[in-house]
Amino acid sequence: LLFLWSITVSIFGIGGLLGSSGSRYLTVKYGKKKCLLCNNLVMIVAAFIMGCSKTAQSFEMILIGRFMCGISAGLCIPLHHQYIGEISPRKLRGFANSTSSFFWSLGKAVGQISGQRELLGSQSLWPMLMASCGLPALVQLVTLPFFPESPPYLLMHKEDLEGCKKAIRQLWGEGHHQAEIDDIMKEKATMKNTKILSVLELMKEPAFRWQLYMIVILTATVQLCGINAV
Repeated sequence: LLFLWSITVSIFGIGGLLGSSGSRYLTVKYGKKKCLLCNNLVMIVAAFIMGCSKTAQSFEMILIGRFMCGISAGLCIPLHHQYIGEISPRKLRGFANSTSSFFWSLGKAVGQISGQRELLGSQSLWPMLMASCGLPALVQLVTLPFFPESPPYLLMHKEDLEGCKKAIRQLWGEGHHQAEIDDIMKEKATMKNTKILSVLELMKEPAFRWQLYMIVILTATVQLCGINAV
């Protein structure tokens, strides 16, 4: 029983690793908006499976749902940063990128509060708690179609200049946005001359070794700083 619960808890992280690993390939091939829409469907399906696990008397459904939630979360985190950063005006880009960390922490807090026995953590209501992760995914699934695709993706990967201009006008309003388009073109030219490293190549590259050490240490020790208690 202890082994099964350990797998149930940790399988979220395994799914997250797989989701984040495939994010680059999927965003280049299908675009950030389409990936986010499909990702919402994965989360909604996962929420439905976990919500029905008690009725079906199947702990395997919780395992499957947790794994799918992990894939969705692993894919969503880099996608959110990229999409929100690329559709935001330059002066609001830093603020927009910080929303991911804010809502990640807020979601944890809401989940822990809702999980109290006096609320949704009771024996009869815990399936609703596990299915609640589908609610924000449903909100995004309904609202995201009203937003355009990322302008840098349209220009850099699809080479659709008119589509890029239309998306910029829809996002930032009418005006002279040639400077932003020029910045995207410069980034595209820079990327052509930049080699994309795999994870293994990154680990072997001496020039990035100390940066990699710092990221690993910071990411590992943040789990020991009491963030969950806070």
